[in-house]
Amino acid sequence: MSSESKRKILVTSALPYANGPIHLGHVLEAIQTDIYVRYQKSLGNECYFFCADDTHGTPIMLAARKEGISPEELIDRVRTEHYRDLSGFLVEYDNYYTTNSEENRILSEEIYLSLKGKGHIAEREIEQAYCDTDKMFLPDRFIKGTCPNCGTQDQYGDSCENCGATYSPKDLKDSHCSLCGTPPVSRNSKHIFFKLGDFEKYLSNWVEKDSHVAEGVRKKLKEWFEAGLQDWDISRDGPYFGFKIPGETEKYFYVWLDAPIGYMASSLNYFKGDRKKFDSFWKDEKTEISHFIGKDILYFHTLFWPATLEGGGYRSPTQVHVHGFITVNGEKMSKSRGTFIKAEGYLKHLDPEHLRFYLAGKLGPGMDDLDLSFDDYTAKVNSDFVGNFVNLVSRVATSILDKLDRTLGSLDTEGKKILDELRSSEPKIREWYETRNYTRVMKECSRLGDIANKYVNDLAPWIQIKSDAEAARKTVTVALNAARILSIYLYPVLPKSGEKVYKILGINKKPEFADLASDLEKTKVSVYEMITKRVEEKSIQTMLEENTLETKSAQPTTPAVTPKTEGVLEISIEDLSKVDLRVGKIIEAGPVEGADKLVQVKLDLGPLGTKNVFAGIKASYQPQDLLGLTIVAVANLKPRKMKFGVSEAMLLASGEGESLSLFVPHRGANPGDKLK
Repeated sequence: MSSESKRKILVTSALPYANGPIHLGHVLEAIQTDIYVRYQKSLGNECYFFCADDTHGTPIMLAARKEGISPEELIDRVRTEHYRDLSGFLVEYDNYYTTNSEENRILSEEIYLSLKGKGHIAEREIEQAYCDTDKMFLPDRFIKGTCPNCGTQDQYGDSCENCGATYSPKDLKDSHCSLCGTPPVSRNSKHIFFKLGDFEKYLSNWVEKDSHVAEGVRKKLKEWFEAGLQDWDISRDGPYFGFKIPGETEKYFYVWLDAPIGYMASSLNYFKGDRKKFDSFWKDEKTEISHFIGKDILYFHTLFWPATLEGGGYRSPTQVHVHGFITVNGEKMSKSRGTFIKAEGYLKHLDPEHLRFYLAGKLGPGMDDLDLSFDDYTAKVNSDFVGNFVNLVSRVATSILDKLDRTLGSLDTEGKKILDELRSSEPKIREWYETRNYTRVMKECSRLGDIANKYVNDLAPWIQIKSDAEAARKTVTVALNAARILSIYLYPVLPKSGEKVYKILGINKKPEFADLASDLEKTKVSVYEMITKRVEEKSIQTMLEENTLETKSAQPTTPAVTPKTEGVLEISIEDLSKVDLRVGKIIEAGPVEGADKLVQVKLDLGPLGTKNVFAGIKASYQPQDLLGLTIVAVANLKPRKMKFGVSEAMLLASGEGESLSLFVPHRGANPGDKLK
């Protein structure tokens, strides 16, 4: 790509607040953004990924006070933890900074004074809740009382968690300061407002122009335009942890004023204060600025932020990409339900690339919520990641290549045809990455992996090697070139795996789209290195159990739980009733070509019909020994797609390896009988 055709792109993800740990909601957005950035870099574009911790506000000040440390000490520690957890998911920032920086203070003051000089700032007195004990004005979230709508006690000053009603803090019954319990009093205070309505025409044109936002976002913004744009209170009274407003006494910028300016500050820090380089992005419309955010902060990023930039003398964003929320096993992330999963807890037990792979398969360009079902996660990773992509490499890059002096051969006409078919998907894949339609990318790569694996299965190099080594060499050469193409396509999603495949192939660089044009022939291949392993359900269960225990331990009022036997998970009778255990008769059994441990069987389950099962029992049972055997199976297991086909049930057994033993009913059991 010539320097003239290279795009210049500055990309950000929303700033995690420095008052809590990184959880899977943060990780979703960080991964979505990182995939986009890695894709742009793999094309050779000049692309930067900037982020920072959002560090200002009353909650930070109070959390630090509770720990007996300064706010600066708190945010420095939390920033280190946040960066550790996010980069643990292979998210590669060019700069991960803090909003409590000198660059951010200078930029915030410059932009505010520009807005004020142009007449976009207003002042007026407002009535506010004040705590005489703590000597401070109270934000809405620091006032609690009884909901005026449904009567639920201990609700916040702005909304009720029980009925969802929104209200003013003065409407609360029995209101009190959440810090000391003292009833607040009303006091007037001068506040400073940003006149958002001054920018209504500008914002309306920005929203309608080009593709700054998706259609769903545009419709939502029209509702706000119709309701009228309100002035925005950008000041807070001291004591407050933040930047003081120039020319004012004990007035501070509200966190939402300086937080998005933190994007700019992070870039200015990275550019080492070079205002010319900084302006080449933030003032030049020829470059691109892309923000990735969640739909909960849509208002700030699509109305206040573009208006603030325009009034401050800067350009507006090129695109604002908005995603939905993440749920876990069909439920909102909740500490009480054990579905609030911290990044640190996930990384302790599970592979970060597995989550990147799974989330990419569900991420589209819209604002739809996304569910992390761990059953589905296990099936997708084991089938499509390990069973399809990794298997394409591992099955030909180990013992077969050892017998071929680990050297590739030449490509014949049929082999080149397969590779050209894979290469023909490049335009579609590039378009889908560009539009953040990652789910389409993943489906296409799965389809291409099926094509390559079928080619290998049909020619069976593990059989070819016995009679025609050169034929096996050609098959292996096609397979590994196909894996290289898929590594390039999947590199934005699976950077670590892509680099491992390249290392095996003896290529000392990161995969990039420019590599698609060439083929690898007559070259030495390195020793195989494990790319990734299958998901173990035990690891998931351990993570979820630890997450639940950690949540409970943080709640001192919760009664102590009687210790359980190590490794034993208790379930209720209701949980047990969900498992449909049935007697099944094996009416067909055969080997699975290309699989050392699997046997394919057909189960007669009586009134439930016949189900197909792939069972890892070959070490203990040969197919011919299984015919006519009556066993016990889980009949209502969610069908699982494997590269060999779909497995629709599970055989029950004990033991492992050669000592594995299938469960067999004692007497008088017929196919379809239900176990009680």
